[in-house]
Amino acid sequence: MTFALPPLKYDKKALGFISENTLNFHHGKHLQTYIDTTNKLVAGSNYEGKSLLEIMTSSSGPLFNNAAQSWNHEFYFNCLTGEKKEPTGKLLEMINENFGSLDEFKQKFAAAAVGNFGSGWTWLVQTGPNKLKIMSTSNAGNPIVDGFTPILTVDVWEHAYYLDYQNRRADYLKDFLEHIDWDFVASQMRD
Repeated sequence: MTFALPPLKYDKKALGFISENTLNFHHGKHLQTYIDTTNKLVAGSNYEGKSLLEIMTSSSGPLFNNAAQSWNHEFYFNCLTGEKKEPTGKLLEMINENFGSLDEFKQKFAAAAVGNFGSGWTWLVQTGPNKLKIMSTSNAGNPIVDGFTPILTVDVWEHAYYLDYQNRRADYLKDFLEHIDWDFVASQMRD
């Protein structure tokens, strides 16, 4: 199995808060490099023919880093939309139950992401049937390796926002929280 750059589900001009220029670099160059490197590292190894998820959960070192970054980025890009959406149904119930309200969730998620030191990811994960938790990982970290189900992530590596926001990570987070594809997030939940 050779991995390929997944297409974005929206036009590069559609998000509004992230520029086409940033997406050209972030999706078209950064993610492409992770995918290309994963393909090179997998070729001729015991990982050949395995999915990114299988590789990510059973490898270490450079292979883990590149496979996880490939998986993380694809997931992140799927969390975004140019349309204004709100969570509904079971997802909204779980957010209210675990965080008090959608606004309180957004405040806590933004605070965790702004406070995520250095490069990494901040996640909303499902830890049980009705349990949600916010967690941050460094570098290529992914909550799946710790047994959690990610349902939302934000990339806080500087390349995700620096061309548009420079050092204003908090502003990036504020705008990110208004461009979440809650339908995608809900589709990642498990019973």
